[in-house]
Amino acid sequence: MKTVVIGTAGHIDHGKSSLVKALTGTDPDRWEEERRRGITIDLGFAHRTLDSGAGGVQLDFVDVPGHERFVKNMLAGAGGIDLVLFVIAADESVKPQTREHFDICRLLGVRSGVVALTKCDLAAPDMLELARLEAAELFAGSFLENAPVIPVSAITRQGIDELLEALRRAAEAAPSRDSSRPFRLPIDRAFVIKGFGTVVTGTLISGAIEKETEVEIYPTSQTARVRGVQAHGKTTERAAAGQRTAVNLAGIDVAHLARGMTIAPPGRFRATQRFDARLHLLKSARPLKNRGPVHFHSGTAEGVAEVICLGRERSVAPGSDTFVQIKLREPMLLLPGDKFILRQFSPVITIAGGTVLDNLAVRHKTSEDLAPFLATLERGSPEQILAARLAQGRLGSEESDLLARTVWSDAELRAVSATAEVITEKPLVLASRARFAAALVSMTEAVEHFHKQNPLVPGITREDLRERTIPTALPVAFDAALARLIQARKLESAGELVRQAGRQVTLDDAEASARNSIAAAFERAGLAAPSMKEVLDSVPMDAPRKQKLLQLLLKDRVLVRVTPDLVFHHSALDRLKQLLAQHKLRNAKINVGQFKELAGVSRKYAIPLLEYLDRERVTRRAGDERIIL
Repeated sequence: MKTVVIGTAGHIDHGKSSLVKALTGTDPDRWEEERRRGITIDLGFAHRTLDSGAGGVQLDFVDVPGHERFVKNMLAGAGGIDLVLFVIAADESVKPQTREHFDICRLLGVRSGVVALTKCDLAAPDMLELARLEAAELFAGSFLENAPVIPVSAITRQGIDELLEALRRAAEAAPSRDSSRPFRLPIDRAFVIKGFGTVVTGTLISGAIEKETEVEIYPTSQTARVRGVQAHGKTTERAAAGQRTAVNLAGIDVAHLARGMTIAPPGRFRATQRFDARLHLLKSARPLKNRGPVHFHSGTAEGVAEVICLGRERSVAPGSDTFVQIKLREPMLLLPGDKFILRQFSPVITIAGGTVLDNLAVRHKTSEDLAPFLATLERGSPEQILAARLAQGRLGSEESDLLARTVWSDAELRAVSATAEVITEKPLVLASRARFAAALVSMTEAVEHFHKQNPLVPGITREDLRERTIPTALPVAFDAALARLIQARKLESAGELVRQAGRQVTLDDAEASARNSIAAAFERAGLAAPSMKEVLDSVPMDAPRKQKLLQLLLKDRVLVRVTPDLVFHHSALDRLKQLLAQHKLRNAKINVGQFKELAGVSRKYAIPLLEYLDRERVTRRAGDERIIL
């Protein structure tokens, strides 16, 4: 059965609560103070099921306060409605809160509704006609311009059946809420029921919530378990989007819960204090200065915020639609598409409303042109939105980050990922195809440039290549790009070094001669290794090239570095290993003194050589002796 949330709106004492009671049989005024004072202070709820050609429709009424001091509670109710039941008393016509509630409905993007002219039993025909004319003037050019206008009386029940029929038709035409996406339940009440424990209520704005589900309370990151679920006052295993829902939570104290928090899947989203948005400032408002403080309302959440102009603008002009950044004083859970209202800091009146676009925005430079990006987030297709997001920030976006920045289900992200470069499947990591292709070109050119600048160096290190080309990329994105180039036989990797495929170090005549001179000097020295400085100083060549020739000899294992300061020719070490093999035929053990005599070296060389042989598993230390392996 389709469920539609209907919010009441209108001036104080224009009969909203009485009308809801006449329509449903339920008095939405829950508190004694409300009944005593005859006004609605907090949100009230009631529901009614109507037959329809589609198998029935559930009307959930959210009765909101009309008094100007209780507008913030009205905002908490209006944030989750599908259509509005706009109430104007026939004997009083349009009043100040009538206009403010109408502004709020428009700013929140409400798209349909029905107008009820209440108390028609108290109004003479000319007063009723005047109320109708003033309503038509107020609603001209808006979503309520062609809405049904029905005179009713909660006392005599005149027009009640006609109003129910109009509400049924509007409800059937209203878009259905999406139960396939992750659930979100903004909390409007939290209390304790004896024998059950902590209970929270709210209108489930998306997804479905089931018994025994693990949940997270945003923005506090607390977790709890759903012990029980009620929808429309009846116990159920599952509540779906659009339904008034009560959830019995285990594992959390009611003292840690409050209106404005949101229940959602654990780890799915991230609370924010900074987001980019489309803002509409009312014509009646004063210019909104850059970083001006405002009261912020979205769903059941409220707080204080700053409005930051983008680019070089220093204020928002009355009546304008523009992109802005909102900085919240306290974190909230907000997602793209969420509506919000701004009220002037003082005096407190409604001045603006808007839509969240980039819910996890960063601080922007005044030189940035964000309009194309934000326009894509606002009106683009899922494929265009994904492309725009992947074009921002670092190369490579993880699935968890993309899901936290959208209202998409896992399946929706997987479907749209076909238009992007898939870095890894599990976990899913995506990149912009254009940016990934550009990274491949950049890496290829960087390796080529490195070889030209360093012809004697066998290759560039992986880390140096990453820093030169895509330093902010996800490590897995860099690895994937390098693997793609290796697979295409453009590059090859040897350990930590990357080089052009098939490249070998080539030496000119002078370099080849110098290389041979360095190798020969160490070979002649045998195990009485000369100092590297002494050998290199004897070669007539600039120091950087001599150092690179030395590194080549070490890489090719012509020379072997035993300690940072001791280098031997490989032939000398090979002869030493043969001597040890011959010694083993007589005795498998050898001490330092015997080793010095065998190798013909002093203790200066003996100890480093023995430690090298231990590392090479030629010998193994056993006390003061070595066992020849």
